Amino acid sequence: MLIEVWSDVVCPWCYIGKRKLELALSQYEGPEPEVRYRAFQLDPRAPHGPGMPVREAYAKKFGGEEAADRILQRVTEAAAEVGLGFRLDRAIRANTLDAHRLLALALEEGVQRQLKEELLQAYFVDGQDIGASSTLVERGVSAGLAEDRIREWLDGPGGLDRVRRSRRGRTA
Repeated sequence: MLIEVWSDVVCPWCYIGKRKLELALSQYEGPEPEVRYRAFQLDPRAPHGPGMPVREAYAKKFGGEEAADRILQRVTEAAAEVGLGFRLDRAIRANTLDAHRLLALALEEGVQRQLKEELLQAYFVDGQDIGASSTLVERGVSAGLAEDRIREWLDGPGGLDRVRRSRRGRTA
């Protein structure tokens, strides 16, 4: 069985859903399914480069600091229910295109699930800028990718066509 999941690495509900999927799969008694993560960008227009704190971005997007705080509290509580310790006070808004490109490489190399977890952890818990190449290299190496391969991939067009197709709902 193949399970394809379209998600972004800055989507709190995607991380919560990932945990719920993992719980369901841990209770599944059949052959282990293959899980593939496909690119979906919540905000493809997010600027490249240094990002702003998520709370500030949410305040602009959702009508003020109080609204942002309510949203962040709600998702933090939902995350805690599945054992995730979100620290959205640390999260930095980022463009996720390169993160998705790296996930495409990780799929080829057989470590996509590991990298997906690394990137989610980096964003939601550790407050790392997942739009920064230094974070992508660090987390990619931690997931099992070779540093020189990551840099070569990200310095070129690696994975760009695959991400574009995935964003349009195509898998091939």
